[in-house]
Amino acid sequence: MQASQLPLLEHFADFRPHLFHKKLHVDPQVFDCILGQISNHPIFLSHGNRPQLPVAIQLAIFLNRAGHYGNAISPEDVAQWAGVSVGSVINCTHRIMIAVLDQHNQFLGVPVVDSEEAEAARQWVEEGSCPGWRNSIFVTDGSAINLFAKPGVYGETFYDRKSRYSLNC
Repeated sequence: MQASQLPLLEHFADFRPHLFHKKLHVDPQVFDCILGQISNHPIFLSHGNRPQLPVAIQLAIFLNRAGHYGNAISPEDVAQWAGVSVGSVINCTHRIMIAVLDQHNQFLGVPVVDSEEAEAARQWVEEGSCPGWRNSIFVTDGSAINLFAKPGVYGETFYDRKSRYSLNC
């Protein structure tokens, strides 16, 4: 018997946003924004007798899965957390990916080089990090991006001080 933890997300969004963020790795406002962008995508139309899960639940399943790595993120673990089948976890993941990728240009934008937004970003980079990176795009803060598994080529070079395989940005 599976008991879904999904109903807790609504409580977390309203009263404990840090716990919402911990589970889905986005703030409730960002979740709502993504949901608004993808909800009308045709991938969420049912073509059979069985209706799909609501798009909000599919997005929560996807974000929970995408925000974790390693043993904690197997489809079985996500299915247990969400109270759904393993097949539903896989289907939700595929559907959300299709919807998000179709909205790529709405989710990701590079400011025009001569815009005020770009100049503000350049000033922030220059003041907050390395002045030499002032004109760079997509500079980050040195955070590690965890990898699912050891890379096949030069794998040991990706092993970090926290005993994980990662890329440093």
